[in-house]
Amino acid sequence: MQVTRIIPNLPAPDPAVLAAFYRDVFGLTVEFDMGWIVFLAGPAEKPVRMQIASGGGSGTELPAVSIGVDDLDEALARVRSAGVEPEYGPAVEPWGVHRFHLRDPAGNLVNVVTHI
Repeated sequence: MQVTRIIPNLPAPDPAVLAAFYRDVFGLTVEFDMGWIVFLAGPAEKPVRMQIASGGGSGTELPAVSIGVDDLDEALARVRSAGVEPEYGPAVEPWGVHRFHLRDPAGNLVNVVTHI
């Protein structure tokens, strides 16, 4: 299993308003917008992504960070071998990802995700 990305999540009561701020001030573009979460990106030659959300989707709390992996089953096995059980999932989400949430040893909520 290899990590494919790590993305911080910024909480916002109105993701569109905060996304507009980052778009206008920093020139980021809206890559994906589901209302409760907006993905922002920078130029393709310099990959930059930011997510601004009012929640974690499917009624979950907003994770502090999302970690993309190429093999979710292996990631889940590693998490369980570390003595941690997912707090949510694994679940296939309607927006095209397979994911689970866990709490790290410091209590931070982590979204582990792969695209399907």
